[in-house]
Amino acid sequence: MTIYQTIGGILILIGAVFLFLGGLGIYRMPDIYNRLQAGTKATTLGAMSLILGVGVVKMEDDWTWMVKMAIIVIFIAFSNPISSHALARAMYHRKKYPYIKDNKEGMDAYRKVMEKEEERKKKK
Repeated sequence: MTIYQTIGGILILIGAVFLFLGGLGIYRMPDIYNRLQAGTKATTLGAMSLILGVGVVKMEDDWTWMVKMAIIVIFIAFSNPISSHALARAMYHRKKYPYIKDNKEGMDAYRKVMEKEEERKKKK
């Protein structure tokens, strides 16, 4: 077993653990916002580790694998946060508000901003 296979195997294992934790977070969290956060953060790191692990294992035979894997990781680093932000914003605009355990006044600052914006539009 070479050093590339060892390092690649460790990265693949780390990626698998984070992907499992992301799935568990999606199952356990109470609302869409927490699920998005758990899924995005864990799967971003999990997918990146898994892909880099494959790149390191294959790098022993051909170094172009690592270049391809690095391009995929860069794409994931940009696309995952952007897509989760778009999904969260769409849910908020569809009036799916975050779960608030205590339901205290002032817990949702963004809702107040949106309400003021709607009032301003009605005055025009």
